[in-house]
Amino acid sequence: MGRGMKAGKKPSAGGGGNMQKQLQQLQQMQRRMEQMQAELEEKEVETTAGGGAVSVVATGKKEIKKITLKPEVVDPDDVEMLEDLIMVAVNEALRQVEEMSQNEMSKLTGGLSIPGMM
Repeated sequence: MGRGMKAGKKPSAGGGGNMQKQLQQLQQMQRRMEQMQAELEEKEVETTAGGGAVSVVATGKKEIKKITLKPEVVDPDDVEMLEDLIMVAVNEALRQVEEMSQNEMSKLTGGLSIPGMM
């Protein structure tokens, strides 16, 4: 038995009200996160590669919405270059969506990293 404790006595649970307040704060944060996620899903980013020869639009859901190719970049003798330009533009679009999501999340959490969120 710990010092100062008597048999049959339980330690007081003095923080019950504080725990409920923290739970309410977490629930409120969760609602704000869900709202923020819905807003992010509506946003779009646009990136280009090859000096604007390839343009990609991605949504906040990390989905590619549109790819635009300038006709002069379509060279049947150099398909590999076109593939590379598309890959660069898509990867940059997805990177920007991720960055946008992290920036919005850090506004909500004050920079606190919460595993499993986002």
